Amino acid sequence: MRFLTAGESHGPGLTTIIEGVPAHLPLVQSDINDELKRRQGGYGRGRRMKIEKDLVEITSGVRHGKTTGAPIALSVTNDDFVHWSKVMGIDALHPEDEKMVRNKTISRPRPGHADLNGAIKYNHRDMRNVLERSSARETTMRVAAGSVAKKLLKALGINVGVHVINIGGIKGEAHYEDVHDLIQRAEASDVRCVDEAASEKMKEAIDEAKKNGDSIGGVVQVVAEGVPIGVGSHVHYDRKLDGKLAGAVMSINAFKGVEVGIGFEAANLPGSQVHDEIAWDEEKGYHRKSNRLGGFEGGMTNGMPVKINGVMKPIPTLYKPLQSVDIASKEPFSASIERSDSCAVPAAAVVCENVIAFELADAIVDMFGHDRFDRIQEAIERHRAEAREF
Repeated sequence: MRFLTAGESHGPGLTTIIEGVPAHLPLVQSDINDELKRRQGGYGRGRRMKIEKDLVEITSGVRHGKTTGAPIALSVTNDDFVHWSKVMGIDALHPEDEKMVRNKTISRPRPGHADLNGAIKYNHRDMRNVLERSSARETTMRVAAGSVAKKLLKALGINVGVHVINIGGIKGEAHYEDVHDLIQRAEASDVRCVDEAASEKMKEAIDEAKKNGDSIGGVVQVVAEGVPIGVGSHVHYDRKLDGKLAGAVMSINAFKGVEVGIGFEAANLPGSQVHDEIAWDEEKGYHRKSNRLGGFEGGMTNGMPVKINGVMKPIPTLYKPLQSVDIASKEPFSASIERSDSCAVPAAAVVCENVIAFELADAIVDMFGHDRFDRIQEAIERHRAEAREF
């Protein structure tokens, strides 16, 4: 499976094409819209979420509520484009519009954004060409693609959820029974944290950052239960699933770190407190007595829940702007202020969950088949039985 996204933050809309989804998977637009709504929620979000109500249109690859095996095309209209149709128009500019558009030219790069690097790379004197595409608005379509993957995984007995474990240095205790319990409790929290006491403190920290014109980041954790043993590979570096998941997380806007299992904590512990002892019983088959390695050994899943942490930096667009340099005049200035969030960690958690889901689904179909959903189901059940009896 693979997907490609297109679209700009204030352009006409956003598009993705997903290739490799097996035929006969039940899929309707509400499956995707539910995930898009989750992405737009969360404490600390800015005004843009009140303007856009993301709704997807499926334009190919699905017929009568089931996938056909053909590429799936999804599109989301940007409602705000009506206010940007001249500035972001596709056609050549009319002379009477040139002055207005020129006044919207962006020559002042914002620290922490792609503005200056992208402008130098593509020789754009108007950095709007960079920031419109580098905007986190693009993650709308990654969530759309991930929602299709989540539908596939769930139908195969693999459940994926996410929760926030840290915002601005405030850590929540992650106690939950299973992924279903995790999802229910995280979605009941404005900040997607299962620890109610920590949730309130996180909200206070977000309010304080907003009052100070600042922003804060945090850590999210994605958990996937039911992933069969052996998904991924120990044979080649580019087929190690934990590595692919880490790359997917790092591709999300503002994410600067990834941990598998206990992650960096492993550097401070002896091996006896890091590796997971192996056990076997008739009910579970092979399993681990602990899950410090986050469900991975040798680049492959080991049957334990997959646990991936993603670290998100504070959003760089601040209402207390940082210093930068105008590329036209070379004069210093205080960076411009765009619509922004004081904290996007709860929303980014949904993005992280969906990019992880897509990589898991890709690895699943790579191992068990691409063409027909029913045959993938049969292959996974055979594999699970063989693993129990091995």
